[in-house]
Amino acid sequence: ATTSGNRSYHEVAYRDGDYILFGAESRGLPKELLWSNPDATIRIPMASQCRSLNVANSAAIVLYEALRQLHFPKLVPGMDRQEPHEGY
Repeated sequence: ATTSGNRSYHEVAYRDGDYILFGAESRGLPKELLWSNPDATIRIPMASQCRSLNVANSAAIVLYEALRQLHFPKLVPGMDRQEPHEGY
């Protein structure tokens, strides 16, 4: 996630096998990587008075959303990807 991401993290359709990269809090991801993949960058909406989220919080937010969309594979006993659990 980057402040200049093209889409909010929840607008992405995550798929099994996707890679999600997080950079260091002080530097972020390399600019070359961001410039060469502009359609793959995402952002986490934040209040304007907040400078940033730490990388652990950012990772938790984005990874939870990806797992939610995939119906929490291997985390919820008996849950099948084809049949979302009631309430998800």
